[in-house]
Order: sequence, then structure tokens, then C-alpha cells
Amino acid sequence: MYKELKVVAIIPALDEEKAIGKVVSSLNKLSIDFEGEQQRVIDQIIVCDNGSTDATAEVAQKAGAKVVKEPRMGYGQACLTAISALPECDIVLFVDGDNSCQTADAIPMLEGIHHGLDVAIGSRVMGTMQRGALTVPQRFGNWLAAKLIHWLWEYKITDLGPFRAIRSHALQRIGMQDKAFGWTVEMQIKAIQYGYAMQEFPADSHVRIGQSKISGTVKGTIGAGKGILGTIFKLRWQQSSYIPANIQE
Repeated sequence: MYKELKVVAIIPALDEEKAIGKVVSSLNKLSIDFEGEQQRVIDQIIVCDNGSTDATAEVAQKAGAKVVKEPRMGYGQACLTAISALPECDIVLFVDGDNSCQTADAIPMLEGIHHGLDVAIGSRVMGTMQRGALTVPQRFGNWLAAKLIHWLWEYKITDLGPFRAIRSHALQRIGMQDKAFGWTVEMQIKAIQYGYAMQEFPADSHVRIGQSKISGTVKGTIGAGKGILGTIFKLRWQQSSYIPANIQE
């Protein structure tokens, strides 16, 4: 619970047995001082095991997470499956399972939502980045996507990072669909299209534990790039014939 808001964390994971326990434990330890008492921030953690061949599910469960399984591959697919398992809550926090995110950076994001934001994005560009945390192709891809979004929607962003928080009603209404690499950029663009209040916050980034399934291979890097760019242009094309109404409440 962040003050009076119930928070559920979602972690999509594929072969992250070396890191997932650290991430879950770190989230479970997050607390704030609220009205003179220490308050645990995260009410529940849902890990979606996306076809792991190692002990990711077992380690996550032992650390205190609820585990759901999704054999259909894809980052977005894992997120969608985890969303389908959500209990009633106010905020959904998305965190990667590779220990690259510093979970304490979630506190300012949650505070932003507490003060009226609908979406809070953890920006690795604005935070302190450990050497090697992002590859050159990742940095270029972030820059290019940010430039395209600024050009097509006149909205400035710095990062497409996975560390983010969103009000549950906003998540439901934007209707996420991407099942692969375009997931994060889809959320940001749809937040813009629907007129939701969105802000970036500094998020420190460390070198991940284990090899990345995306940036760790040429195939993964190319696939991610195509997925992100394809999502940007698809959403812009769809908007050319239909612009969602502003649905803020």
C-alpha cells in the first residue's frame, strides 16, 4: 500500500533464476514512513514465467511472489497474462526481473501518481546508468524512438524503459495489445493519445544479471527494433483515421 493506494507489481520473466529472487525480495522490502508508521509499499508481486527452462518460477515463489505461467513467448504476452491475474488494485508497477532496475526508484513514481499522475515512467536516461547497462544499439533505439514520438505527437520522452507505474483504470482503458517488443512504447503512445497525465522520473540502471534475451543477441536486437518502430508507425496510422476521446476522469 502506498499511502492509501493499493500497489501490485508485475514482473515478466524468462530464465531469470539468478536475479528474480533479488528483485522480488527488494520489492517486498520497500517501505515508507506514513503517518508515523512504516508502511510496506507493494501489496502483491506477480511474476509471469514466460516459458523458463530454469528455476525462475520456484525461486520467485520462494521469495514471496505469486507465479503465473505463460508458455506463449513474448514480453508483451507475459505482461498481458500477468494483468489477467491482477487483483483489485489502484496502481500497477512494472519491473524487469533481471535486477537492472533499482526498486527504490519506484517511490518517487508512486508519489507522482499519488499526486495526480496517471502514468509514471522510470527513465534510465535521466538517472545514473552503470557502464554497460545499455548497449549502443539500445541507446540509439531509445533516441530514435523518442525523436519519432516527438515528431509524430509533439510529446517529449527520453526512454522506453520497462520500469513504470500506471493507474489500474488507465491500464484497463488504453487496452494494451502488443505481445512482443512494442509493449512499452505502446503504453506511452496510448497514454499520450488518451490524454493521460504522464511524467518521467530518474531511474538508475545497473548491468543486468545474466544475458539479455533482447540486446544479448543480434537477432533479439533487430527484432526489438522492428517491433518498436512498427508499433510507433502502426499507432500513428490508426490515429490518422480515429483519434480516441480524452477519457480522463
